[in-house]
Amino acid sequence: MAFELYYWDGIQGRGEFVRLALEHAGADYVDVTREPDRGTDEMMQFIDSSSEAHIPFAPPFLNDGGQLVSHVANILLYLGPRLDLAPRDEDARWFANGLQLTITDFVAEVHDTHHPIATSKYYEDQKEEAKARASEFVMNRLPKFLGYFERVLKQNPVQGGHLVGDSLTYVDLSMFQMIEGLVYAFPKAMKHHDIRYPGLARLHERVKDSPAIASYLASPRRLAFNESGIFRRYPALDIDP
Repeated sequence: MAFELYYWDGIQGRGEFVRLALEHAGADYVDVTREPDRGTDEMMQFIDSSSEAHIPFAPPFLNDGGQLVSHVANILLYLGPRLDLAPRDEDARWFANGLQLTITDFVAEVHDTHHPIATSKYYEDQKEEAKARASEFVMNRLPKFLGYFERVLKQNPVQGGHLVGDSLTYVDLSMFQMIEGLVYAFPKAMKHHDIRYPGLARLHERVKDSPAIASYLASPRRLAFNESGIFRRYPALDIDP
């Protein structure tokens, strides 16, 4: 039975971190809201259910033969062993989960650069606050997060160019997506990231050039970044540090 992924149609968003794992593994999956005979209404039936025991708060969530799993890090923790994208060592597996949770925090801070006051308000309603928040993000938080992951790469005792262990895991795929999104949203801030964070730049290129991901990126399944998702290109928020 195919995995069923539920996420908003038309945007990469948080669902993309799950898609990348499924695509890299060549897994059989259905992107439910993009199916013409299913769509967003089916997703909302789960979220708004008054009888389902394990209701998700919000997408993305995964349905695996009746097993519902929500939240990106939790979904990837579930999928990792099933798709051969998790370390086999238990200690390393927990470390990988911790890294994914840190990426979750990173994503939240990216989102808050354009919605610092309220998600219920448009960016246009909070432009000044967004400019201040984005400046703090670019000058302080962005180098803190990227610097941390660069050190994780460098201090991996295997020295194989992966964040955890000696082979590609879902965390590497998620870091690829972070770099992709940051380059789109903050081209000035990320202009010399390959010099400042060479390990992450090499990891990004390795994932991008892998056969399954290269094929996915060239397919219509890969949605383009846009200003409805998490990574948004607003020139007023992008500064050269």
